[in-house]
Amino acid sequence: MSSVDASSESAAGSAPVSAGEFKLEVVVLPVADVDRAKRFYGELGWRLDADVAPTEDYRIVQLTPPGSACSIQFGIGVSSAAPGSLQSLYLAVADIAAARDELIARGAEVSEVFHEGAPGARFRESDHAAGSSPDPYSSFATFSDPDGNGWLLQEITARLPGR
Repeated sequence: MSSVDASSESAAGSAPVSAGEFKLEVVVLPVADVDRAKRFYGELGWRLDADVAPTEDYRIVQLTPPGSACSIQFGIGVSSAAPGSLQSLYLAVADIAAARDELIARGAEVSEVFHEGAPGARFRESDHAAGSSPDPYSSFATFSDPDGNGWLLQEITARLPGR
């Protein structure tokens, strides 16, 4: 890694990544139908950043959820993973009921709000307990894209110190 002056601005107008920083920028989703996935995420209100197809064998689509610094990418020649194999991709939200309502209004099938009935239950549907939790990190809901890639909404109402 090279050292970069964090106070300088990049050509795009934002501060570059400083030495020692590792910023998650993109998550690659494996999908079977690129246009269907593009339509699904676009209908959720995610910003289309790019749709580039320089060849017949390569196409990359990038979208960004509202308020997120991290984007998703999918396309042709982008991932060798099985479509739908990504699970438990977290989306942090301030109000899980409002986020759930918005996603449903935009066409997503979203689970009821739940909390963990046992440690780690957010990853096991059989251990979900109905309703919200008073804990600032422990209310969840899930949804999947048309390929089965799974998203986990997590309500965060207060951050732990240092976050």
